[in-house]
Amino acid sequence: MYWLAINREPLTIQNLQADFVCGTSFKETLNAIASLQRRSLVEKVENSLTQQPVVMEFVTDHLIEQACEEISSQTPKSLKTYALVKAQTQDYIQDIQIRLILQPIAERLIEQFSSLELIAAQLTKILVDQQQQPRREINYIAGNLLNLFRQLKIDITGYDFSGLTIWQANLQDMPLHQVNFADSDLTQSTFTETLGNILSANFSPDGLLLATCDTDCNVRLWEVKTGKLLAICQGHTNWVRTVVFSPDSTVLASAGADCRIRFWNVEDGACLRTCTGHTNEIFSIAFSPDGQHLASSSGDSTLRLWELDTAYCLQTFEGHSSWVRSVAFSPDGQTLASGSDDKTIRLWNCTTGKCLKVLTDHTSWTRVAFSPNGQILASSSGDQTVKLWQVETGECLRTLIGHRGSIYSVAFHPTTPAILASGSGDNTIKLWDWERGESIKTLQGHTNQVVSVAFSPNGGTLVCVSLDQTVRLWDWRTGHCLKTWYGHTDWALPIAFSDDGQFLASGSSDKSIKIWQGSTDTCVRVLQGHKDFIYTVAFQPGASRVLASGSTDQTVRLWDLESGQCFQILQGHTDWVFTLAFSPDGRTLVTGSADNTIKLWDLPTGQCINTLTGHREKIFGVAVSPEGRMIASASSDKTIKLWDRQTGECLKTLVGHGNRVYSVDFVRSSSSAFEGLLLLASGSTDKTIKLWNAETGECLNTFRGHSNWVFSVAFSPDGQRLISGSHDQTARVWSVETGKCQQVLMGHEHLVSAVAFHPQGELMATGSQDQTVRWWQVETGRCLQVLRADRLYEGLNISGATGLTEAQKLTLRALGAVD
Repeated sequence: MYWLAINREPLTIQNLQADFVCGTSFKETLNAIASLQRRSLVEKVENSLTQQPVVMEFVTDHLIEQACEEISSQTPKSLKTYALVKAQTQDYIQDIQIRLILQPIAERLIEQFSSLELIAAQLTKILVDQQQQPRREINYIAGNLLNLFRQLKIDITGYDFSGLTIWQANLQDMPLHQVNFADSDLTQSTFTETLGNILSANFSPDGLLLATCDTDCNVRLWEVKTGKLLAICQGHTNWVRTVVFSPDSTVLASAGADCRIRFWNVEDGACLRTCTGHTNEIFSIAFSPDGQHLASSSGDSTLRLWELDTAYCLQTFEGHSSWVRSVAFSPDGQTLASGSDDKTIRLWNCTTGKCLKVLTDHTSWTRVAFSPNGQILASSSGDQTVKLWQVETGECLRTLIGHRGSIYSVAFHPTTPAILASGSGDNTIKLWDWERGESIKTLQGHTNQVVSVAFSPNGGTLVCVSLDQTVRLWDWRTGHCLKTWYGHTDWALPIAFSDDGQFLASGSSDKSIKIWQGSTDTCVRVLQGHKDFIYTVAFQPGASRVLASGSTDQTVRLWDLESGQCFQILQGHTDWVFTLAFSPDGRTLVTGSADNTIKLWDLPTGQCINTLTGHREKIFGVAVSPEGRMIASASSDKTIKLWDRQTGECLKTLVGHGNRVYSVDFVRSSSSAFEGLLLLASGSTDKTIKLWNAETGECLNTFRGHSNWVFSVAFSPDGQRLISGSHDQTARVWSVETGKCQQVLMGHEHLVSAVAFHPQGELMATGSQDQTVRWWQVETGRCLQVLRADRLYEGLNISGATGLTEAQKLTLRALGAVD
């Protein structure tokens, strides 16, 4: 009876018995069920069992009372036999279990014991008693205790759960610092994953596996039924943007910003072969229906057709004038469709490479998908529409309008072609009956842009990928979220020094800002308030106790470091805020956003006093000249623009980089070669740094040496040196005068995303996706200090623990676990 109330929905006898920890035979279970049915306490629904609502409510209340009594009296019985929450059940069921069972127990305990300290002591006594038992029996008590600790937000640093059965514990986002899980059984528990921004996901054609790829350069294989991480495929050296299974589910292909396609053995995760040939990042790949060929689309404006067995390029398709974002095979394998940043869709003959049609109704970039019968093509776009095209004629049959953001992905239902799913920058997924032109359902729950959607082979489940570091499986008919994989990567993305050098601020994707004391490893304050990743921080000049931060929650916040409070929120951008910079007098704040605009804010009033438009794509970097007259902006459109701060006029557009420009910095030079010149440095994903005369727009030098994207550049206070941070896991120090690399700073284990000179010029700091900030001595290049806040599972002991795959252990170690 308890198990039926806990599971909330009809359950087969086999699934019901799988929950039992006692050795009850199948015959005994059948007899008990028959007895309950005769008394109308259990009813049958098709081949499953459930309870009438009034019975379920009564049993649930009794379970809550029983659990509270057992905790109070230190005599756990039902706590051993039943899981109050099932961590591996469907998400919407777990939410109900928390709301109707776990939370009421937590509330009653608070009422009874009056403080969390007394509750913690009571629960700890039960745990200690379990640890002292001579024979460790299989039961649910350790999982129940952990779920209660999590619900009550009780700190369990240093707790000992060694040797226990830890089943159905939801340990996602729960700090487990120095907790002992040695020799424990973790088979049915769930943990946080080290997911960066996931960019794509796809089901295997047999429906058993799910593959994801991300900005951590990894491809991951998951078991759909249990949600377990089975393998991590490593080998890419930059963002992996796309992943797809072969038709027979035996081979996985992936591609991304390192311009390579890799084929993986699904069985063991081994790399089978690599295709090279594209000269810019690869955005999309697709297997031919017979599995013999693979098509790819790239930022080099081409598509390529590859032979799977030999990795040989059979055909190059040319015609697009900009990045090709998407490629898809028709079901008969005869036609390719491609969507591009040039706002067009092209249909190609796979054999001849000839362009058959060009579709031109969209007003922004496009992505494409064929219907199951190949007669219809769907396209999604940055213009916030989905269009349906007749493949044979090229006629636009219908335009679907309803999203309030760019539409990054579109997918047809595999067996009901009239059903279409779309994922958008407005954080939602829409299901459409495109033949009727109606939105039939909107799925909500993601807190950031939805960049990838795909149906399972049977069409019952929809996988959606969001830049909120989650992957969600949905029952699209009911709107229920079935499963969520949560990521937790504490990127040390932005760093900034206070004017006096006493503080260093570092932002993070865990939505917090850490304030470090000088060059020590002391974190003196953690600022919390942003609702999403923090991409940029800067101290106000002349006010070392005021900090500004920009976030993917589209806001800018101003913080008082003395109190740790946010005293002003600047709202106006309609997309992520990637960058900000103060004017030298500290009265104006300049911000740049993925909405392609730069905004100027008057800080005394908090009002936006100007919006600068002109860039065609995202703004990744801004800087204000030392005299405050000029603003520089760096954009994904490969250009740098120079603006008059007072009038907002665009003075010059600097062209020369071959890819996205991520960072800019000004200095008034004092070197002999450039004495008195206003210099500008820029870093780009073309792997170079350029030095510009900001007054004439002339490119004075190009610094080469990094082997991957350059994310950040900063001048030394005296203008003699320049430091750069790169995806190649190094920072480099350059002579501004000669352009020669003076030092290569090595030690980070992931991309270096931010660099800064100390105001006194003798020290440098670098921030990395390896979750550390490093201090370096300028003259010697020696690393003086490594700053790292405790990771989520810092010191968690998993030695001898069972129920974990090797891939899961690798993930736990990355979050601080030891074995």
